[in-house]
Amino acid sequence: MSHLRPLDPAFPIERQLGIDTSPVVLVNLFTLNKADEETFLQVWQDDAAFMKRQPGFIATQLHRAIGESPTYLNYAVWESTAHFRSAFTHPEFRSKISAYPSSAIASPHLFQKVAVPGICVA
Repeated sequence: MSHLRPLDPAFPIERQLGIDTSPVVLVNLFTLNKADEETFLQVWQDDAAFMKRQPGFIATQLHRAIGESPTYLNYAVWESTAHFRSAFTHPEFRSKISAYPSSAIASPHLFQKVAVPGICVA
């Protein structure tokens, strides 16, 4: 992958990895050229299979924007930031990043559930 673009430039993924909390949800927005979609999906599938084998991985789901936009959103649930950090910084995963099409821009960010009375639980 040629580019990482933080969702929040003031708090990029590298800073988020230093916060130990659990559980966490990774939200990763990908933009790319339409011609690169097939390659993107193959590489993402390989990455997801690697992540699925890592300790602390719970689930993932990939979504594609409706219409003609080659924009994808992935979310993945992890038991903790420590588990995600271990997988994200693993040499095997880091070596896979270069397989993404050069047009792919990833915007990863970690989130936690929020409790809102009468609506949802944390």
